[in-house]
Amino acid sequence: MTDATARLLPWSSADGKACFVVGDGTGPVSRIADSIEAAQLDSAADLIDESRRVLAGRAWTSGELQLLTVELTDSLAEVHRIAKSRGARLPKPPPAVVHVPAGEAVKPCPFPCEVCRRKGR
Repeated sequence: MTDATARLLPWSSADGKACFVVGDGTGPVSRIADSIEAAQLDSAADLIDESRRVLAGRAWTSGELQLLTVELTDSLAEVHRIAKSRGARLPKPPPAVVHVPAGEAVKPCPFPCEVCRRKGR
């Protein structure tokens, strides 16, 4: 298992701590996590549609808005966790190497990224 990485799972422990699995992403726990994430994303899409329907009606009650807010917050937290988990598993890009011929000045970056800002470019 040379490609083992830690994966943030879409559930927490009983005391609210993050749960992880270490592996290559093909094991049974990873497959269960994939299934749960897919269901959470489907639920979020349904909730977006429901939110748009409720808000378009312009005849909501404060209770409906409160319930919608609670459901949207829960769904957003799940989607955020999925994004963090998937983002952490993306391959790290190789460091950028810039070759400047001898005697030439380094030109300022037209699109300042974090690295350029730290180096004062």
